[in-house]
Amino acid sequence: MGSKKSDILYLFDRPAEPVYVPKGENKVAFDIPPNYLPESRQQMAPSIVNRFAEGTKSKVQVKQISLPDLSVPLQLGRREPFSLFIPKHRKLAARLIDIFLGMRTYEDFLSVSVYCRDRVNPEMFVYALSVAILHRPDTKNLPIPPLSEIFPDKYIDSGIFARAREEANVVPAGSRVPIEIPRDYTASDLDEEHRVAYWREDIGVNLHHWHWHLVYPFETDIRIVNKDRRGELFYYMHHQIQARYNCERLCNRLGRVKRFHNWREPIPEGYFPKLDSLVASRTWPSRPAGAVLKDINRPVDQLNFDLQDLERWRDRVYEAIHTGAYINPRGERVPLTEFGGIDVLGNILEASILSPNQNVYGDLHNLGHVAISYCHDPDHRYLETFSIMGEPATAMRDPIFYRFHAFTDDVFLEHKNTLPEYSLQQLDFPGVVITDIGVQTPNQAPNQLSTFWTKSDVDLSRGLDFTPRGAVLARFTHLNHSDFSYRIVANNRNNAPRRGTVRIFIGPRQDERGLPYVFRDQKELMIEMDKFTVLLRPGPNTIERKSTDSSVTIPFERTFRNLEDSRPIGGDTLDQFNFCGCGWPQHLLVPKGKEEGFPMDLFIMISDYTGDAVEQDESTGCKDAVSFCGLRDRKYPDARPMGYPFDRRARAGVETLPQFLTGNMAVVQINIRHTDTILPRVRTGSMNNTLTFN
Repeated sequence: MGSKKSDILYLFDRPAEPVYVPKGENKVAFDIPPNYLPESRQQMAPSIVNRFAEGTKSKVQVKQISLPDLSVPLQLGRREPFSLFIPKHRKLAARLIDIFLGMRTYEDFLSVSVYCRDRVNPEMFVYALSVAILHRPDTKNLPIPPLSEIFPDKYIDSGIFARAREEANVVPAGSRVPIEIPRDYTASDLDEEHRVAYWREDIGVNLHHWHWHLVYPFETDIRIVNKDRRGELFYYMHHQIQARYNCERLCNRLGRVKRFHNWREPIPEGYFPKLDSLVASRTWPSRPAGAVLKDINRPVDQLNFDLQDLERWRDRVYEAIHTGAYINPRGERVPLTEFGGIDVLGNILEASILSPNQNVYGDLHNLGHVAISYCHDPDHRYLETFSIMGEPATAMRDPIFYRFHAFTDDVFLEHKNTLPEYSLQQLDFPGVVITDIGVQTPNQAPNQLSTFWTKSDVDLSRGLDFTPRGAVLARFTHLNHSDFSYRIVANNRNNAPRRGTVRIFIGPRQDERGLPYVFRDQKELMIEMDKFTVLLRPGPNTIERKSTDSSVTIPFERTFRNLEDSRPIGGDTLDQFNFCGCGWPQHLLVPKGKEEGFPMDLFIMISDYTGDAVEQDESTGCKDAVSFCGLRDRKYPDARPMGYPFDRRARAGVETLPQFLTGNMAVVQINIRHTDTILPRVRTGSMNNTLTFN
């Protein structure tokens, strides 16, 4: 009996199964007051409780409290789909988050969560509960399960679920074998976009996008939304997604993404997701090739806007960029400053509650997603709901996501092009010279990286309602790479030690035509691989760094983790564990490359730490993925603009990357070689991608 903090995590187990059914492998039941049961079940309360008592191993006591007004969150039906991009849904979710955050004690928080679970829309409940757990002081270190376990239907071919239920009902838990997910189930190679489906449809990529929006919610308590440099991080995280995706396309003999900026022309890319929603009992809508956006008028979603609205907001954003000032609610012009302007622009475009003037600049990013996601039924005449572009957990599967974000990225680039170029003084680190750099993969030639395919399992049992207990595994094939390390030799010619920040990027050397990149284009494709501080003693210094220590990624086991097995045991590792659920998946750190090799430039810079340092308390806990996700309750740990030194136009006379270099920078050509075979992955204590080659 009794309750411990982690008990609230059982509310994520089988979201459509009532709260009184025993949860988890430990068969934990919530002992709830009779009036917490849904009204239709209250008459049968004693018989329901007795019926499930036999299978219960332990109980969690839920105290009765005077409940807050839940009329707002209850406006969304239990079986309706939920989307953070729809303003009405965002407001309902924000109210539920506020209720959860407003509970004074953990016991009250647990009580109201239990009450809401069988009444509120399950997808909205999971989102609001996740945000609240992540931001409440008494629960912020609890590890939230990945969404792929709670709602596996958002990530996995719908044909798998009938087989999964059959496996669970027929085969005892200890004897079940993983169900293989076919590699090509959304299209054939007749669709050239399908060449990069392995990347777009990767579970880790889509979990990253969902988790980022958990850490950075659009709407709730301003103290939670208004995280340090949030608007700039919205720009940079999506900019890096674009750079990585474009590089992946080049590896597969495709051109860079063409931005989707004329919203009245047909969309040539179709997409058929082959996903079913288990909660809403519906199929995710498809978009045939040649679809055209229309004005949206859907009273059921309280949505009524025209494509003209999007175009007007876009033009006003461009006007703010080109005049160097935005209009505040009092009608005053406020400068978009050199260092703070990108943050304001990010808040304007993303249109969270931090937008400085929604009356003028509207809701461009979110309603752009909405317009695309309803193009098959803009006025609700067919009673259809939004497609996968309407949901952060699934949007990255669709090729149009990258075309739309190529447009938003271009808006940010327009602003960056108005800023002064970095001078030699802003780039150089006096007295520090890099004399040699390279990468080394075990058993490979120097400066060669190696990629291949690996199979991994995801447990569906948490999301399969009303099926027998025990693991039900789906096995999918994904890209992976051999671990490698960087080696940097730097000479500190000063008489005293100097602290610096090592910044590592890679970028493709040649465009779609096989021509060398000019700097102006190559800088937009630079992929951040790592960033860390280093102390340079006077004289030569050799710096070695493992790829698994990257400041961009989270380890493989955090992307696909079994909470029963891999929960850290107290101490520093438990602190911030879930904040670190946000991050780029380690298995996609390296682009695929080509079988004959794909040449890239490895760029390494050591910047002067006096210009990088951020004054704040040093805290323990994990610092994974700070480049994309920041640090909890603290400032972003790098004072430079995100993407530095590639976030601005080059100084006069720089046409190529070698011409851009200063003494504290170096470039070397590396080669990424892809082996088109499936190799086994071995889990290790360090939770990395160590492989054994037989």
